[in-house]
Amino acid sequence: MAHGTARARSVAFLLEQCLAPVPGGTGRYTKEIAAALAAVDRERTVVGWTAAHRDLAPARIRGVRGPKTLPLPRRGLIAAWDTGIGPAPRGADLVHAPTMLVPPRRRKPLVVTIHDAVPWTHPETLTPRGATWHRRVGERVARQADAIVVPSQAVVDQLVEFIDIGAKTSVIGLGVSRDLDLPTDADARAVRLGLPETYLLSVATLEPRKGLDVLLAALANPSAPKVPLLVVGQPGWGGIDLDKEASRLGLPADRVRVMGRLSDADLAVTFARAGVLVAPSRSEGFGIPVLEAMAAGTPVIHSDAPALVEVAGGAGVVVPVGESRLLAEAIRGVIDDHGTQQRLRSLGLRRATDFSWEKSARALWQLYDDVLDNA
Repeated sequence: MAHGTARARSVAFLLEQCLAPVPGGTGRYTKEIAAALAAVDRERTVVGWTAAHRDLAPARIRGVRGPKTLPLPRRGLIAAWDTGIGPAPRGADLVHAPTMLVPPRRRKPLVVTIHDAVPWTHPETLTPRGATWHRRVGERVARQADAIVVPSQAVVDQLVEFIDIGAKTSVIGLGVSRDLDLPTDADARAVRLGLPETYLLSVATLEPRKGLDVLLAALANPSAPKVPLLVVGQPGWGGIDLDKEASRLGLPADRVRVMGRLSDADLAVTFARAGVLVAPSRSEGFGIPVLEAMAAGTPVIHSDAPALVEVAGGAGVVVPVGESRLLAEAIRGVIDDHGTQQRLRSLGLRRATDFSWEKSARALWQLYDDVLDNA
């Protein structure tokens, strides 16, 4: 879009993902980008909107007005929007849906973020109902949205094979939360968390797409170093039982530990003390944990999923998707080699500086202006 003279004074921003049972990476995106939008230009207004909930605390974001609530609970709102009806945010120059929970387009322009092409490229990693719903909403977004935001060029390249997004798409990357700065009580938190001296780390929702089964198979390979794996994340679609899978593979009970969801301060400590972050995903739209690990100075091993390759930018060790033996060898190559660790830390820290939520927010405000100029 060409830059014009229109200026977005306010945006109605959907914060519903912050209130989801498993907010995941899209929940972090929603929270961080809304806060950054409010922070980078205080002359403009960001108004949060959600479905009707008893507790709105997770959707209260510094600098963001509200949240205002729509007169339907989450399920009712999604069902209404799925048929193109129901209440929608109002009172702003445009509406931004940062996930596939998308209201119908009314008189104001609509901007939507599509985080990945998984419902089309890897539907088997979602529930059949979930995959079908996402594809249906994606087709509606392609028709109705004035602009579509994606986190990586890899997502664009995949989406164009399935939906007609034309010239509507803008690639705007993600960032690293300042809440992940190492806290002053890091040592005490490490003790409370029971962090081992050396460990592997994976930060992912517990679902098939994340490739955690491949990571466990790698740990069971004789070439893998005998260090524990800590997994930070909550069960998601098609959740896998890591303890049961580890037992099936013959891994000792103390070799794999699922930590669930951590606070940002605890996560920062867990990132900083990890020997290596392993991201064996089958598919991603961006891969925030890869960037967060690099910003923490943690070496990264990741699959060759196109978005992870794009985001890592050569600062990580790349392993083909699904190759547990090669993954085991890569893990040993990093854990056993101090020089490799130092090289990856240096590369990762440098790569992480290419991304920030502030940079993303400024790009979004410019996109909003362009959308209004072309409305």
